[in-house]
Amino acid sequence: MRMHKKSRLEERMAACGDLVKMADLTDKNMQRASLTPEYVPFNDVFGNANPLYLEIGCGKGKFVCEMAKKFPNVNFIACEKISNVLIEALERVKDEGLKNVYFLNCAAEVLAKYIEQGAIERIYLNFSNPLPKEGYKKQRLTHPRFLNIYRGLLKRGGLILQKTDDEDFYRFSLDGFKEAGFEVISVCEDYRAPDGDDAETEHERRFKDMGKRIFRVIVRV
Repeated sequence: MRMHKKSRLEERMAACGDLVKMADLTDKNMQRASLTPEYVPFNDVFGNANPLYLEIGCGKGKFVCEMAKKFPNVNFIACEKISNVLIEALERVKDEGLKNVYFLNCAAEVLAKYIEQGAIERIYLNFSNPLPKEGYKKQRLTHPRFLNIYRGLLKRGGLILQKTDDEDFYRFSLDGFKEAGFEVISVCEDYRAPDGDDAETEHERRFKDMGKRIFRVIVRV
């Protein structure tokens, strides 16, 4: 189903301009575009040099907002390429007055354009689109081409934490992590409740209410 454009979207995005870096879409070739750095000065953005955690595909922002409140001494970067979705997360952070969340309105393919290599300590992949059709395999956020991007962004010893309700995607991801040389730290095939180091997403609560299993994987560079 096609998503209807939010009312006054451009105006609302502009009102949250201090919370977001908008992608430069001049070059439609994302691989080439990522080679021209426009690094965001996160120490200046946040006013400190606290650890940086990155959520890729933040949706409406429930997870990143809860994590930001739980960990005030961590700076969270939330990436979402669909501005029609991102606006709700932006307004949520603005309304709640959170100072340790900043957004990138871009695709995962160009994250290295805006984030310096080795800057990130954790990457969260929460309920990414599993894209089950074989022809879309390269678009899955745990395909090797994305894992190579994440490896560059993460500090040595940095973590990737993935949650999904799709078993086939979970197994595809787990195999990919292993083949890419990531160290598997933790695997759970029926993740019931977030531990003290985690928070629920909108999708997660709905899937649990439906009785679906949640798969969780933690890997390390």
